[in-house]
Amino acid sequence: MRRIWIAIVIAAAAVFAFGVAFQFLSRPDSQTQSPSAAAYVGSETCAGCHQAEARLWSVSQHKAAMQHATDETMLGNFNDAGFDYYGVHSRFFRKDGKFLVETDGADGKLAVFEVKYTFGVDPLQQYLVVFPDGRIQALPIAWDSRPQDKGGQRWFHLSPNEAIKHDDILHWTKLNQNWNFMCAECHSTGLRKNYDATKDRFATTWAEISVGCEACHGQGSRHDAWARAQQSWWPFGKHQDASKGLLVRFDERHGVTWPIDPQTGNAKRSAPPATLRKDAETCGLCHARRSGFHEDWIPGQSLSQTHVVEPLARNTYHADGQIRDVEEPYNYTPFKQGKMFAAGVTCSDCHEPHGAKLRLPGEGVCLQCHASDQYADEKHRHHAGIDPAPTCMSCHMPVRTYMVIDARHDHTFRVPRPDLSVTLGTPNACNDCHRDKPPQWSAAAVERWFGPGRKGFQTYGPAFHAARTDQADAAALLSALAADRGAPAVARASALDELASRVTRQDVATARATLSDLDPMVRIGALDMLENVPADQVWSFGSPLLSDPVRGVRIRAASLLAGVPSVSQPPADRARFDRAAAEFIAAQRANAERPEARTALGNFFAQRGQVQEAEEEYRAALMLSPQYATAAINLADLDRQRGRDAEGEDVLRAALAISPRDAALHHALGLTLTRLRRSEDALDQLRQAAELEPKQPRYAYVYAVALHSGGRYAEAMTVLKQALRDHPSDRDVLQALIAFSRMAGDAAAALGYAERLATIGPPDHGLATLIEELRRTAQPRAQ
Repeated sequence: MRRIWIAIVIAAAAVFAFGVAFQFLSRPDSQTQSPSAAAYVGSETCAGCHQAEARLWSVSQHKAAMQHATDETMLGNFNDAGFDYYGVHSRFFRKDGKFLVETDGADGKLAVFEVKYTFGVDPLQQYLVVFPDGRIQALPIAWDSRPQDKGGQRWFHLSPNEAIKHDDILHWTKLNQNWNFMCAECHSTGLRKNYDATKDRFATTWAEISVGCEACHGQGSRHDAWARAQQSWWPFGKHQDASKGLLVRFDERHGVTWPIDPQTGNAKRSAPPATLRKDAETCGLCHARRSGFHEDWIPGQSLSQTHVVEPLARNTYHADGQIRDVEEPYNYTPFKQGKMFAAGVTCSDCHEPHGAKLRLPGEGVCLQCHASDQYADEKHRHHAGIDPAPTCMSCHMPVRTYMVIDARHDHTFRVPRPDLSVTLGTPNACNDCHRDKPPQWSAAAVERWFGPGRKGFQTYGPAFHAARTDQADAAALLSALAADRGAPAVARASALDELASRVTRQDVATARATLSDLDPMVRIGALDMLENVPADQVWSFGSPLLSDPVRGVRIRAASLLAGVPSVSQPPADRARFDRAAAEFIAAQRANAERPEARTALGNFFAQRGQVQEAEEEYRAALMLSPQYATAAINLADLDRQRGRDAEGEDVLRAALAISPRDAALHHALGLTLTRLRRSEDALDQLRQAAELEPKQPRYAYVYAVALHSGGRYAEAMTVLKQALRDHPSDRDVLQALIAFSRMAGDAAAALGYAERLATIGPPDHGLATLIEELRRTAQPRAQ
């Protein structure tokens, strides 16, 4: 009987084990599942098996990215320390075991706030305050955690050179210092904002307070289950999953070597790199200047699946792609501009990912792939007897300082180009050190050492400079860059974006070719470029991307095509548009606490003819931030479409009461008053817009047209001529000068402006005919 009972137990166990094994074997591969099918288990669970990695992580800045405020984590002086900033005296102190700060609140009055969390650790530490509505705000006064002999161990303000008052959008209590949106995703793991738009409240949660293992590897429950199954005593319990239950396998470096060519001294990857770099996209989640629109990010996938990545924007990057000092674009976009990325280098080739330290100290990490006998000697560096001696980083990774004291290296790994400093006004590494010399001196030295052909990898500076200075060849240069598949994808995407205001037939052909590019940022750039193409033409270009594999491309296609009425959409495409439109709406709802998202949604509804919904979104945006002028302008334009300009005037005047120096608001009000036939008031508003924003030629052009319509011809010509000096290739300004000169009977002047317009291109048969006519008319007068 005992033998029979044992046999029954074994049989039952076998059946049970087979059932468990069958479940494991029959479920879909984890790579194809969404992260919602897995759960967070915490870094402590990971450390059970991955002890070496856990030890490295435990002393990293990732581990200390955000922490509860305790005696162990707080670095700042809270022993009744004071700090003065533009008339506001802040005090840091402790009471009843709490860390407190007395500073100016949302109403400008002094109040006491409790610090609940630390933020970062080196070279500075910030502090977070929790408000009753769930908002967590970052204090603007930070602690300099550097040693005292390095200038540290002090309180300092993150905006030391301007007074940020309580009514400023940059005040610490306002939207732009909000942790829930601005910071949380990158300083915590498994974040859910949980914003309630109806109540304007947050109930934000996280799986782990700081940057844990699963911040990079994704939810670990399936991997944990796989690991436990491997330890099972019963062989049928083994989980035969090639992915090991992981959302991503960081295997790009497996089996790869970098042999150095003895002739060039440079290494070459033993295998060609993948188009999608899982390493870079995963690090890019937090090391990119981007905005999220979906919380179900999956490591290793394109960042554009869940985030909008900023291209080489004018305010963030110099024309040659270098980081501007005023903004911090992080290192994702700079790295993707560089030759190292093009060659196949990944983040973890240089950085050990768990401790976030260099794999070798100093320039040793560079000499892994660049032979020291060719690159670490005076023949290459040309700086003998210098103390301290320049390093690889000195010349190829120039430092810029952010947040007052945080010095960071540019990760483009560019060749120093002082010659571009001469022609484009961009900075260069040589003059970072030789500040007493002009860039011409540095350019001559580099040419003596390396010859005139040393041009580097980033060759697109002239194209962006031409665009930013309104040069006649800007469109041609940008189009050539966009079509150059050898150029960095981020530069090509940026060129397409710049072309949006210069659309020609040739550029549309460029867009058509780039809509199928392998890089999603290029495809998005191509859609951006089509923004000004007439709605009846744009559908054939953009509609195929409504089913693009990358969510960011799909929602950009939906927003581009929103202006095409449903009745004009081919029946076969309507379902695809509806799906992409739903994704676009969800993406804006994901950021419902931001006026930008509410306004973007309002624009979408307005294009779809959903006027009431559009108005609700614009008003919601203004409730969130009365300073957000775009929402006021778009709401006033919606009123224009409904024949309610008087109400639009009220909206714009209310916005101007809050932002009296906003040129766009003055311009919009001027147009509204023109429609209301109050010409003198309109002229005053249009004048203010042109004077407040001389970099915007459209304002000067419209003001000049209004002056001319009012019979003030000489003033109109004066405004246009000044605008032409500031913007020598603006087509609208030139066309107005041609028309007004002809009206005045000055055919010679009109001819000069017309010939100038012809040099800008593209070829225009009508303009050529006009030039011939003007030449005939001007000829007798010239004789």
